[in-house]
Amino acid sequence: MSIMADATLDSRLRSAAAQWLTDRAQRERELATQAELAEFTFEGTRVPLMDRQRGIRKPAFLDAALSFRTTFTPPGQVPPYEDQEGPDGLLRYKYRGTDPKHPENVALRRAQEQRLPLIWFVGIARGVYLPRYPVWLIHDEPEKLQFVVALDDAQRLVQPGDAVDMERRRYVERLTRLRLHQPVFRARVLQAYATSCAICQLRHRALLDAAHIIPDGLPNGEPVVPNGLSLCKIHHAAYDQNILGIRPDHVVEVRADVRKEVDGPMLRHGIQDMHGRPLTLPQERSARPDQDRLEARYEQFRAAA
Repeated sequence: MSIMADATLDSRLRSAAAQWLTDRAQRERELATQAELAEFTFEGTRVPLMDRQRGIRKPAFLDAALSFRTTFTPPGQVPPYEDQEGPDGLLRYKYRGTDPKHPENVALRRAQEQRLPLIWFVGIARGVYLPRYPVWLIHDEPEKLQFVVALDDAQRLVQPGDAVDMERRRYVERLTRLRLHQPVFRARVLQAYATSCAICQLRHRALLDAAHIIPDGLPNGEPVVPNGLSLCKIHHAAYDQNILGIRPDHVVEVRADVRKEVDGPMLRHGIQDMHGRPLTLPQERSARPDQDRLEARYEQFRAAA
């Protein structure tokens, strides 16, 4: 069965794709492989949301792009697309190649000109993607071979290209952290730890957080996997409040006064019994906790204790 174009087809397709991704996320399937993204069906027809070969997806029956992707880059390697923030604080997405008239760039440009919402698939691991949607391309910068990306309606109001005052830039960057950096950080950390708490091995994704070793906003507090730990919500809170610490040799230490407390089963089994337990670490060495960060954070725990 083929899809016949009509006046509302584009809008219906984009809405259906967004709802399908939302339904997946609510079933703890927020990440997707290319094969899973090929399962999407629209009005009885299979419409893959990601192109098998290209970074930009435009179904043949649409006039403009539906999605684009940024592939996963292992630590230490140069990413194929050097997407970064401009003087206005907004993110950029690089063209395919250097020809502004390349069909993929034309497809993105049409989405930008028609102000259409797109899906951005961000690489979390090799072949695994986190969908960010809706996003918009709000400006074309052909001299720099890139488009300007807005992650929400507030960012769409920013005039691209011009440097903005510090207060406005901080606002734009805060939205970027909320809509992109924090979800990507969480997804990459949980993926590295096989969707499991590093302390207690709880595997319910909805109950897991990506905990910073060095807090966000401090030196060395970047949202990168070696600065992260996959922790369940109770152990994340305990870590942040210095109820428990993690030694540089990856062993959990519960504060001495807390170990003496008498309370219910959660304190006993959930906190006190974790004392002396080794962390479950990622198989990939480059994803394991950074030693210097662990040492600095452990000293804070010891000072609090």
